[in-house]
Amino acid sequence: MFIGLDLGTSSLKAILTDENDRVLAEHSVRLSVQRPHDGWSEQHPDSWCDAARDALKGLAATHDCSGLQGIGLAGHMHGATFVDANGHALRPCMLWNDTRAHTEAATMDADPQFRAITGNIVFPGFTAPKVEWVRRNEPQIFAKTAKILLPKDFLRLYLTGEYASEMSDAAGTAWLDTGARDWSDDLLSACHLTRDHMPSLVEGSDVSGYLRRDLATDIGLPVVPVAGGAGDNAAAAIGAGVVQDGSAFLSLGTSGVLFAATDGYRPDPATAVHSFCHAVPGTWHQMGVILAATDALEWLARLTGQSAAHLTTDPEPLRAPGKPLFLPYLGGERTPHNDAAMRGQFLHLDHATDARVAARAVMEGVAFAFADSRDALAATGTTIERALAMGGGSRSEYWLKVLATTLEFPLDVPLGGEFGAALGAARLGRMAATGAGAEIATPPAIARSVDPDPALTEAYAVKHRQYVRAYDVLKDL
Repeated sequence: MFIGLDLGTSSLKAILTDENDRVLAEHSVRLSVQRPHDGWSEQHPDSWCDAARDALKGLAATHDCSGLQGIGLAGHMHGATFVDANGHALRPCMLWNDTRAHTEAATMDADPQFRAITGNIVFPGFTAPKVEWVRRNEPQIFAKTAKILLPKDFLRLYLTGEYASEMSDAAGTAWLDTGARDWSDDLLSACHLTRDHMPSLVEGSDVSGYLRRDLATDIGLPVVPVAGGAGDNAAAAIGAGVVQDGSAFLSLGTSGVLFAATDGYRPDPATAVHSFCHAVPGTWHQMGVILAATDALEWLARLTGQSAAHLTTDPEPLRAPGKPLFLPYLGGERTPHNDAAMRGQFLHLDHATDARVAARAVMEGVAFAFADSRDALAATGTTIERALAMGGGSRSEYWLKVLATTLEFPLDVPLGGEFGAALGAARLGRMAATGAGAEIATPPAIARSVDPDPALTEAYAVKHRQYVRAYDVLKDL
């Protein structure tokens, strides 16, 4: 048996699987986010450890775990966790969607070596600019910092006592030489850091340490290896079988991701596409990332007092885009704009715009944001021919039709079951424990495919061009 731990923003999920990826037990623990100021987003790292202990105890209480062989970790990326010489967190972790360090990010991105070495724009949400913000604004914290860890790697420290990270998550810090799969001494030096501040690096499928004996005894688990694991999207790709060159998934979650696996390193920072290491050796991946996907619909639900499920229940067939136009930049945008200051817009409202019409505009606007990512990926030479549909928003059939027609490629909907980041983490735990490789990262069975509507693709293409033009007009207002 194998355990996958997925540290999400709103919860930590643990699953127990067998060697056939069958989920034997699962347990989730809620987490909360603090937003003390506009653009800030924080969690205290100790809450992750408490949640992991509770989740693992939950698994052990409901299933005999004596056959456990390995544990894998997945987690939200880019978080800056400051740790002192005793392994204690010095302040709340600055999360992936914390954009306070936009000035520091712009300064780093203006230094050509960052793009040249990492293959990526330095986005405000990345780890390096957040650390620089702390150095400038909280020097007493920076002075006490012995290690800087990503969120799942702080969890690893709790579980194993080891300071380690892996390639997929480290690629989102702006300190990794992504092609060489190693820390860059030049970039660390530019940020007033050294390798001593960094954890060691392993591949996601390698052993990073072993469950602490005292913790294993307390929880009721055997002492087993803990895999390097992966950042959340790379872990989801392992769970979804998106490993081979050209395979892809579209994640319609709180944020949105268009993810394509590649067998080579193909950076193109100017597109604002993320070019990161994958979680298994010798592979990389590219991502277009939008910061508000289902989050935009939840915003509308709060505004209208109607549930997101109600707003997206539409028994009618797909129709051409309506008159209203929505730009889902509620907290800025990554791909393709790298614009932390832009905010959401509703255009062309009239007396006929009710909550359901507005909801369709939100779904269309998110689809147009994904189309921007599709075009950015295409600019690097990556063409997606079809993609697996993942995330909570994929339960809306209408939204999937909008997306497929906008993107002009089919979306494959998996048959029910676990296939996300927690399963990917469990699979990486299996690889570390048994020596298995990427061949066990098989894709899920497909329930159905949602094809583009050829009668409406031109109408959606026209509306997408209006969407692109709207950003260009409004971004400086």
